[in-house]
Amino acid sequence: MRLLLRPSHLFILMSYLALSAVPFVPLLLGKPVEQPWQLVGMELVAWIAVWALFKRPAYFHWLLIPAFLALPTEIYLFVFYGQGISPHHLGILAETSPREALEFLGNKVWSMVAVMIAVAVWWVLSFRAARQTRELDWHDGSRWVALAILVVLGAVAAWGYEFGVDAAPPSGPYAHSGSVKASRASASDDADSDDDASASGAERGAHTLHLPGPALPHWARVPLEPKAFIESWPFGLMARGYDFYKERRYLSELNERSASFAFGARQLDGGNEPEIVVMVLGESSRYDRWSLNGYSRETNPLLGKEGNLVPLSDLITSVSATRLSVPVIISRKPATQSLKDGFSEKSFLTAYKEAGFKTWWLSNQISFGQYDTPVSVFAKEADVIQFLNLGGFTNSSNFDSVLFEPLKRALADPAPKKLIVLHSLGSHWNYSQRHPKEFDKWQPSLFGIDKPVYTDLKIKPQLNNSYDNSILYTDWFLDHVIGDLKATNQLASMLYVADHGQTLYDGSCRLAFHGHNTQYEFHVPAFMWYSEQYRERYPEKVLALYRNRKARLATENIFHTMLDVANIRYPDDKPEWSFLNKDFKVHKRVVDSYGWTNYDNATFKGDCREVMDKGKPGSQEK
Repeated sequence: MRLLLRPSHLFILMSYLALSAVPFVPLLLGKPVEQPWQLVGMELVAWIAVWALFKRPAYFHWLLIPAFLALPTEIYLFVFYGQGISPHHLGILAETSPREALEFLGNKVWSMVAVMIAVAVWWVLSFRAARQTRELDWHDGSRWVALAILVVLGAVAAWGYEFGVDAAPPSGPYAHSGSVKASRASASDDADSDDDASASGAERGAHTLHLPGPALPHWARVPLEPKAFIESWPFGLMARGYDFYKERRYLSELNERSASFAFGARQLDGGNEPEIVVMVLGESSRYDRWSLNGYSRETNPLLGKEGNLVPLSDLITSVSATRLSVPVIISRKPATQSLKDGFSEKSFLTAYKEAGFKTWWLSNQISFGQYDTPVSVFAKEADVIQFLNLGGFTNSSNFDSVLFEPLKRALADPAPKKLIVLHSLGSHWNYSQRHPKEFDKWQPSLFGIDKPVYTDLKIKPQLNNSYDNSILYTDWFLDHVIGDLKATNQLASMLYVADHGQTLYDGSCRLAFHGHNTQYEFHVPAFMWYSEQYRERYPEKVLALYRNRKARLATENIFHTMLDVANIRYPDDKPEWSFLNKDFKVHKRVVDSYGWTNYDNATFKGDCREVMDKGKPGSQEK
């Protein structure tokens, strides 16, 4: 004990304890920590493993450099966004230039520099203390015992990961003999997954190598979950870095599929006249909750007053999941291939670049993760890429107004021709965290409730009010973007379309959010706005827009319309798929509902309005 109380030893041990306490910062903010004992157990095992392997702190202190340097960022994200560093945040760091970082931090940059210097000094002092002592070395026989136990635990955990773990035997009067092998549960189809459902890591078998072998008995399972290691500190940061590396590799593989692709696009009669085209990708927005489309509540008080704004009354998305629907919107990927990963072609961003436009992708969504990479692979075609969401999806995050400043910088750019894509967070769950207090109009709502139990039907009124409040904020956001475009006094246009809608416990329907087969999720809001200069330049396109505003449209039409907006053509294009074209033709529309269902030959079942094909749905290839 006297040995441990020496100042240098206390400094080292308290430094390590402080690092290990980082995951528990939420407790100081009055927020719960999930599975705290799992975290404590995993951190204890990690420290024992590192100390046993390296024997003395001076030998492993170098491994802690990333954790020391990332400490201010981790705490900042906990305080303001309720979560720690993720692969997405590492992606932001990798993609952000020093100039963009300075613009984002503003006056905070000097505070950040001071904090980083203090942390660096802390690491140097603790490393010096570790080098100057040999009394914390682990050199007796217990070190080898610890290493042997760790090897056995690792082998057992690997067996369970590969072959699965038997389910816990049932108890009670209806218990039966035998065991049931735990099966892999599937995660929700979009991280924008509303319930973030996933199987327990300790109770599922990965079957990565498909080798034969018996499941691990339930009593022999290692009680610590891999997720706890990822959430731990400081060594869990390495696991997050590995996840980021895997996402980068996956993204690179997707990029390779279309690396040599080119449209051969050019702008007809473009000249040098300045031109601005804006595409806004909405999120989780439902057609019938917009007063612009006839909703009784005035959720669009600003857009409803805009001139030169044309709503599209019958546009459907093929799949009710962002990662699957957005590629169909921004590329030529057919709806019937939307369930497949990747695509061998590029998006309209590349076609615009070929036609002489400078391109931007400004996003309040996230860039890396199982559910986001299929979208970000297209975003990387842009000349300027900024992902501004620090809080993720289900946590409190930036409001969509975070896109205003980078939008203004894009509009002020000297390039005469610009394409700007804004990917908003829109009405993604948690709805009440998508807008500030002043937009909390309809009461009672879920505003101020951190993690409401959305599966509880008792909160149906609050949930619906919060959803409408998020649409009200979207109205303000979109009207602000239009205002910025008007202020340029240039030839400008804006097309808005939502990726999918939401089901909201409608009537007796017991479904909510998305990933279901309901009309509420397939029928999405969309509109086009144009400046007076645009009308003067393209009068025939404006006439076609009004003529086709009630036509049967699908998100497959958006790619072709986006090129037609700027009069961009390429070999083998389909101008008849653009609703700005006088020769527009309606095509068959299908949605992912019990197979590829013909939307225009379907009935809508019950209060959930499930889309049911009157004939036989087409088969799906995954």
